[in-house]
Amino acid sequence: MDNRPIGVFDSGLGGLTAVKELLEIMPQEDIVYFGDTGRVPYGSRSQETLIKYAAQDIHFLEEKQVKMIVIACGTISSLVGRLKKPQDLPIIDVLYPTALAASLATHNKRVGVIGTSTTIHSGSYRRVLAEIDPQIQVFDRDCPLFVPLVESGFIEEDEPVTRLVAERYLGELRDAGVDTLIMGCTHYPIISRIIGSIMGKGVTLINSGRETAFCCRKQLEESGLLSGRTSKGQCSYYVSDRMADFSKIAGIFLGRDIGQEVHQIDIDRY
Repeated sequence: MDNRPIGVFDSGLGGLTAVKELLEIMPQEDIVYFGDTGRVPYGSRSQETLIKYAAQDIHFLEEKQVKMIVIACGTISSLVGRLKKPQDLPIIDVLYPTALAASLATHNKRVGVIGTSTTIHSGSYRRVLAEIDPQIQVFDRDCPLFVPLVESGFIEEDEPVTRLVAERYLGELRDAGVDTLIMGCTHYPIISRIIGSIMGKGVTLINSGRETAFCCRKQLEESGLLSGRTSKGQCSYYVSDRMADFSKIAGIFLGRDIGQEVHQIDIDRY
């Protein structure tokens, strides 16, 4: 048993979809979340800059004495092989759990992937899916406007701007006949109703945050690191900018008011 918190980080708000899933499947766990709202979006940054950002994010969570770090960011996950990881601290990214879930869900071996430009151009999902099942055909598309739309709160199912952008992005994947779509950025499940309505009922959407949360629980169980408490755990939220905006939109994402639980930090100190 281990009552230390789980650390989660993302470029902004999207990683809260992973936090929501973690809270549902492991409600007794404490969670420390860092959203790098001052430097969002990550998807258009250079790889060198992203590696620097990830190192700072990880260092911050290390100082919070976490027992595991969840990289709830598809962009950073696509570069995980280049990150300097701390010793004796398990780190889980969204890539493999999400790809594995997609490989199990597809019936026609035609899988779509949407993500930030960095994620898609890295070819990370293509590589992992090919390792899992070489017969899978991958159709991918970068969707650079989704993150700022979500961060700006344009998330309702009938939001005309977001629907127009989604139709532009997703039309070619729908026409390719994919039966499974990986939402390769943890921001995207926030607009899953829009994505799902455009792709059609026959397409299974894979939520990277959910699959990563299941993987996290499995690893904690196998390592004997689950919390020993019976009461609900506590969540602490940290951001690098815009605390007021974070609190408001995060409450919508998580389905509850996070009140005064948000703290602003200077991430450049780490």
